Amino acid sequence: MRLLASASCLMLALGLATTAAAAPRLDGVLADHAVIQRDQPIDLSGDAGAGETVMISLAGHTVTAKATRDGRFTAQLPALPAGGPYELTIAAASGAAVIRDILIGDVYLCSGQSNMELAVTDAQKLIPDAHPPLDDQLRLLTIAKVAAPAPLARLSQPPRWVAADNTSAQGFSAACFYMAQALRRTAKVPIGAIHSSWGGSRISAWMSAPALRSAGMGAEADLLALYARDPAAAERRASGIWEDWWRAGSGDARGREPWQADAALDWQPVPAMTNFETWGIPALADYNGMIWYQRTIDVTAEQARGAATLVLGMVDDADRTWVNGVGVGGSSLAAQSRVYALPAGTLKAGRNVITVNDDDVYAYGGMTGPADTMRVTFADGSSVPIGSGWRYAIAKRLPGAAPRVPWDDINGAGTLYNAMIAPLSPMHIAGIAWYQGESDTGIPGYDRRLSALIADWRRRFASPRAAAGIVQLASYGTPEIAPSDSGWGIVRDAQRRVAAADPLAGIAVALDIGDVLDIHPGEKHEVGQRLARVMRAAVYKESIAASGPTIAGAHAAAGGGVALQFAGVTGALHARGADRAIGFQLCDAAPGSCRYASGTVAETTVTLPGDGKPVTRVRYAWADSPATNLADEAQLPVGTFEVPVTR
Repeated sequence: MRLLASASCLMLALGLATTAAAAPRLDGVLADHAVIQRDQPIDLSGDAGAGETVMISLAGHTVTAKATRDGRFTAQLPALPAGGPYELTIAAASGAAVIRDILIGDVYLCSGQSNMELAVTDAQKLIPDAHPPLDDQLRLLTIAKVAAPAPLARLSQPPRWVAADNTSAQGFSAACFYMAQALRRTAKVPIGAIHSSWGGSRISAWMSAPALRSAGMGAEADLLALYARDPAAAERRASGIWEDWWRAGSGDARGREPWQADAALDWQPVPAMTNFETWGIPALADYNGMIWYQRTIDVTAEQARGAATLVLGMVDDADRTWVNGVGVGGSSLAAQSRVYALPAGTLKAGRNVITVNDDDVYAYGGMTGPADTMRVTFADGSSVPIGSGWRYAIAKRLPGAAPRVPWDDINGAGTLYNAMIAPLSPMHIAGIAWYQGESDTGIPGYDRRLSALIADWRRRFASPRAAAGIVQLASYGTPEIAPSDSGWGIVRDAQRRVAAADPLAGIAVALDIGDVLDIHPGEKHEVGQRLARVMRAAVYKESIAASGPTIAGAHAAAGGGVALQFAGVTGALHARGADRAIGFQLCDAAPGSCRYASGTVAETTVTLPGDGKPVTRVRYAWADSPATNLADEAQLPVGTFEVPVTR
């Protein structure tokens, strides 16, 4: 009754009828049980009747705004200190609404790919003492997985905040939850944790058009904008980009590429429309790479006269498809059936050739049907089944990663930002927790993309002082037995450099809690603690090192050796389980010149002895799954780095 009375009082103050109608609606994540960022102006926007006066009240403060002719309004309430719970009332001639149980505190946005998505349920079996107790001051919000070619004004589902307890936390991001739980214990203010992530996603999918342009991806932003206006034209352009990439890497002359109808490859019959690792062919048993598929169909003159639809079924991971040498589509959603429109003129009377490039980048791959769904359907209603009769050939290996279309859900450019980040505002945040990078290995420029994302999200949420906690990728994969290039090492070092250049950012090193056999290590409790440490240093100004020990520099030492200086060390550095620190590589400028080195540890310095060969740079933990043992007295490990040696 008290809530209804307060809404009625607002209506009466405006001289309006109190009968509820279509009440004004707020944008963003402001809903029952929400947390609003403290000490920042509270920006509001939403929909109301055209020209209506809207009155909004919270914690003793009231503002009014007038909706425009298209029914939009904006307003701002003053900043509030930590506290609550409060009720927000919003009223206009069209109706009134009350948002209940609002807290004022600190809001954190957690995002990334599957290691951020891994839920408390999956992770806490390794940490039986970490079950979340009831904490009404810790509120959780999960954003539904949606992609969009253009920024959405609203979330696909209404925001549903919940207080943390053993039930509500079970499906929530483990890394995000344990970070927020740790911050509740130290900050002593309400904490709101928003989880918005998607397994397998590239960082580009989480970037706005301005961020993409600042990171050198303006072409992708332009192509996505074209797709929003004209999907067919965008598909044609995307096929041309892929084909240019192939010719540049392969050296194939135009008209001599594998997608041409008469391509002379080592074609073999496809045993079944299943993952090719299951075919019993030794060369494909653990193969990750590209496979060409091809099938011929016969088409009548009547069937060829009109448009048609090609249904290929599912392709793991990504495909690019041609009919008679003309690109017709491509996707990288392994669980989604490929359905491509064939405009009139694509087919011809007689023999037609369908060619599919399958790019398998992880685990299983291949065209997996189901076979009975695969067919070409013509405008006259007839169809040709194509679930059998395929042949395949292993593709030559090209450097780098194949282009993906920017409208792909998780491998695109802007698609997840548009649907899962843009609609969160207007709101302010205290910090960003980012756990992603596995899907960007092999794609140059991760440092530019990550820096652009952080800067853009700070602008998006009008929070220029928002902290950024970046999880440096955990160990995964076969341990190396000789120095080599490492895609994961490159990404880890890019993450380190981004944090080092940003006074409000820090690294949560995860090398020591990885799993060489599982890309999704279950120990997320410690990841959350290390992310919380970043926030404690950057947001709450605690006198701790945000990232633990980090490389500060390397300079030449006597005898051709190198002295490495570290910052952010608690106590002193130690070599765990040995009298020497391992995991280092001495390198010259030339590729392939790195060799293993071990060093002596003294306080905050590690000295590597010379080996009689030139040294211009030093690497540490430079492998997908490196062997390392250097940590400080806070039990925080040193993460991957590569630095030049100064003279």
